[in-house]
Amino acid sequence: MRKKKNESKSKRDARPALLVLRLASQLINSFLLIVILIGIPAITSARFGNLQLSSAPKAHRLTLWGLALAAAANAIAAVSVAKGRKEQVVCGWWVAGFLALLAVEYLHFNGYFNFNWLKQALLWVQSHF
Repeated sequence: MRKKKNESKSKRDARPALLVLRLASQLINSFLLIVILIGIPAITSARFGNLQLSSAPKAHRLTLWGLALAAAANAIAAVSVAKGRKEQVVCGWWVAGFLALLAVEYLHFNGYFNFNWLKQALLWVQSHF
């Protein structure tokens, strides 16, 4: 009887640490996502008026590498750092998200599809409002 009380108390004590770990994972991955999708294009683009002076392939390459490294880091964290099932699932979802973005970026970079439909839709919305 006494042993069960100690076991349940130790599980209760571990809950805040696991919540902090999950929150840290969400914050770190959100920060990485912002840096990769907004920061890299911002620092690799140099403009002089309406003229773009930097190369787009450099930004694409850095974005591809950033997404790949973030997916790999989350996969490693899911296997080694995450202790519980919930933490592994969180890392797994981030791996899936980064891999999906990596696939979209790769396909766009190699010309398999483009976003002209989105450009046309936004121009249509702009002309009507």
